[in-house]
Amino acid sequence: MSRQAPTLGRLARAGFDDLDRAAAGLSRLAEATGLDGEALLEALGAAADPDSALAELERLHDRAPTEVVAVLAEPAAADRLARLVGASRGLADFLSRHPADIDLLRALPMPPPSSAEARTLLLAAVDELSGAVADDPDTIAAAIRARYRRLLAGVAVYDLTRHDAVDVVDVVAAGLADLAGAALDAAVAGARRIVSRAEGAPASPGRYPAAEVAATRLAIIGMGKAGARELNYVSDVDVIFVAESGDEAVVPTPRAVEIATRLAMVAMRLIGEHGIEPPLWEVDPNLRPEGKDGALVRTLDSHLQYYERWAKSWEFQALLKARPLAGDLELGARYAAGVAPMVWSSSSREGFVESVQRMRERVTEHIPADEVDVQVKLGPGGLRDIEFTVQLLQLVHGASDDSIRQGGTLRALTALADGGYVGREEAGEFSRDYRVLRVLEHRLQLERLRRTHLMPRDADRLRVLARASGLGRDAAELTRVWQSTRQRVRGLHQRLFYRPLLSAVAALPASGLELTSAQAEARLAAIGFRDPRGALAHIAALTSGLSRRATIQRHLMPVLISWFAEGTDPDFGLLSFRRLSDTLGTTHWYLRLLRDSSDAALRLTRVLSGSRYAAELLERAPEAVAWLEDVEELRPRSLAALQDETSAVLRRHGETDDAAKIFRAIRRREMLRLALAGILDVCTVEELGHGLSDLTENHIAALVSAIRGDEPDGIEFAVIGMGRFGGRELGIGSDADIIYVYRSQGAEADAAHSRALRIVSELVRLSEDARLPFDLDADLRPEGRNGVVARSLDAYRAYYSRWSLTWEAQALLRARGVAGDAALVADFTELADTVRYPREIAEQAVREVKRIKARVENERLPQGADPTRHLKLGRGSISDVEWFVQLVQLQHAAEITALRTTSTLGALEAATEAGLVESDDAETLRAAWVFASRARSALTLWLDRTTDVLPVERSQLEGVARIMGYPAGSATQLEHDYLQLTRRARAVFDRGFYGLEPKREPTV
Repeated sequence: MSRQAPTLGRLARAGFDDLDRAAAGLSRLAEATGLDGEALLEALGAAADPDSALAELERLHDRAPTEVVAVLAEPAAADRLARLVGASRGLADFLSRHPADIDLLRALPMPPPSSAEARTLLLAAVDELSGAVADDPDTIAAAIRARYRRLLAGVAVYDLTRHDAVDVVDVVAAGLADLAGAALDAAVAGARRIVSRAEGAPASPGRYPAAEVAATRLAIIGMGKAGARELNYVSDVDVIFVAESGDEAVVPTPRAVEIATRLAMVAMRLIGEHGIEPPLWEVDPNLRPEGKDGALVRTLDSHLQYYERWAKSWEFQALLKARPLAGDLELGARYAAGVAPMVWSSSSREGFVESVQRMRERVTEHIPADEVDVQVKLGPGGLRDIEFTVQLLQLVHGASDDSIRQGGTLRALTALADGGYVGREEAGEFSRDYRVLRVLEHRLQLERLRRTHLMPRDADRLRVLARASGLGRDAAELTRVWQSTRQRVRGLHQRLFYRPLLSAVAALPASGLELTSAQAEARLAAIGFRDPRGALAHIAALTSGLSRRATIQRHLMPVLISWFAEGTDPDFGLLSFRRLSDTLGTTHWYLRLLRDSSDAALRLTRVLSGSRYAAELLERAPEAVAWLEDVEELRPRSLAALQDETSAVLRRHGETDDAAKIFRAIRRREMLRLALAGILDVCTVEELGHGLSDLTENHIAALVSAIRGDEPDGIEFAVIGMGRFGGRELGIGSDADIIYVYRSQGAEADAAHSRALRIVSELVRLSEDARLPFDLDADLRPEGRNGVVARSLDAYRAYYSRWSLTWEAQALLRARGVAGDAALVADFTELADTVRYPREIAEQAVREVKRIKARVENERLPQGADPTRHLKLGRGSISDVEWFVQLVQLQHAAEITALRTTSTLGALEAATEAGLVESDDAETLRAAWVFASRARSALTLWLDRTTDVLPVERSQLEGVARIMGYPAGSATQLEHDYLQLTRRARAVFDRGFYGLEPKREPTV
């Protein structure tokens, strides 16, 4: 008794169930093999079912003693053999039938062979046949099946010896799919032998001339798990057959289809018909067009015509995993390429989501009642729940995102998470649960190499499954893992697959009723979405999952949709919101802002749906969304604050290019701030103009400082702002009009000029910004484009005293130093004052100003442009007001110092106070200038490009109107207001500038 107890204890710890039988069997095996019983016990202790493993080893030893002893003599090989036969009686039976293959256990476990390697090995099984049996169906089938199972045993050994089967389940599944494809290739090769007859041989049923068979191209398309490279150990292999003639002169297409049909039928029998070696698995071609009622083999054109005309939604879902699996891979690739566009556009079919959901429900309904709770694949919380969910998400979003067009479930989950369609935490949980369920399925099928998806009901088999899978130490622990996995999967599936937001959005009215897909699309279209189906896809992506981000956005989505719909372009707004959300992801402050600050969320929807310009900038600087929580953050920063920041950059960065890169980033950031301020009415058009001008001034000054550095360069240099820049009245998208001036400080004249030109050249280079263009326009310099780019102060003085024209004096009215040496700026300003504020202006000069204005109206207006709609050069628009004010300045600024301002509106106010312009006329001119300036900036904000013509198209006008603060549907009102204001302004202009009496103004 004392000798037996320890032995029984060791047997129990090793996992044996029937200890007495195990002790006897272990003793017999040790005696028969001459090996140490303890070593055998250690090997058997690694088996999932030690009792079964011991029995199988005894059986194998009886069948092939030499081979078994050779394996058991090596501890590592003995461990592998025990694991294999202890987990798979089916493979133990195979080794019993083919004892020579027992030696594969002596090799180190390797990952499954590649598709090419498997194909080579299995084709060799056919090629090795010769003589009378070379075309014998039974012999060919046996050779293919035996070679396949040897390779399958190798995959199983690799799988069973991994530390964690869950981690390698995708590798194993892909290897099994590659083996299946290789087996089909070998079967087709064998079928070609069987159906071919040599030239001159007598005809017989089912056999064709060898040349015709050789010229027949047959592709086998893998569907389902085989197509996805996620195959089980024993599973139906779903396929579709495609054929064509490789040479019409040898075999016409109809004949090729006939031969291919025979090849397909024979190949299927070689794989799945009963014979000397048991069948591998069923080749299932029932996913073909028209199912069982359709032709087994079709041409590519016939397939495509069917899918274009008659296919149902579920058929496109089935095609999602289609790939060339065996046979003619080039033909298979053409098939895949042909059906792909139809697959990824199928979600736009009416009722698609509902049909997919209904299909899943039908699958569940057909499970026998007594199997529902033990179904790993089809039951609630099973594999099919995950697969259907992932496929639905792929089909909904794959139409516009190539990255999620993945065949495999795990690869698709990763792509969905990477694309922001599923939370990363959800994707990780889904993936882990999917892997766990696949491991259970693999171990269940491996046991007897039979197709099953049912969990064991008895404790003994559950204990074996726990050991085989590594998912539990005993039946109870495995049951807890299985049930918790089911519960999670079912919960996730219900929240994702059946989430109304995949086919509809939460109802906006207070009823709270959920909409069907068709109803939601109609509702979204009715509230302004031009692409309601696309909007639904975005909503689904934003709200899918259980992540914190998805939860917050799911709660907010109904009101966000209503806010987007209030914008001019809700489709673009929702798209931009999705991009922002994908970029910011689970950023804490972003989610808090959406949840806790409804004002900020409202501002964000207003910006994104109303301005492509701002939306593009926000996408490049998403952190700026935080500004929307406090409108004070949107107010234009002062010039002093900007200068402090750039000074700090100059102190930290000695390299010019490095500093310039930061200055460009600062400019983009502040342009976004000003754009948001303009859209959200945080500042007036005058404040916006000042902010834009200060930003431009700071940018130029910073770049000039970086270019020149701290070392003396022998010159003084300055940049003079002109035009609207000089007047601090820039708009969004305005060019910066400038001229350059320098003065020698010890340098020779030529050297000083060269240094000034180098500064100009570097300024142009360093200010270039592909992300947000920055245009420096020096055309207002003396002699215009024909003049030198930079002049010395003395050259300017000489030019203005001898050659200056009236238009140049007029241009100088807005000249203002913006960068460079203060002393030079002051001296240039003093020089400019002598030109732009003459003591008196000759009548001839006044006539010249009027002549040039008339010429500008006739020649500079773009050909075909409507002069009543041009915001800059049109009648009563910006140009009219500016020329009107500038003529007053030329005539009176010498004696009225208040007119000595570069600001158009400032000069107009001074002229009014001096009694030079009637207050009503001044208000008319001011209103037209402000309106046109606002419309010009609004156009840039709306279109993300600069244009000076008020649009005719209603939707474009609507976009401008909304940015300008008009309510929805105000395109016509905007047009009416602009035309009315400019008509009145033109009347004032004609009377005050040209001295013309106005015509009677029509009633409006």
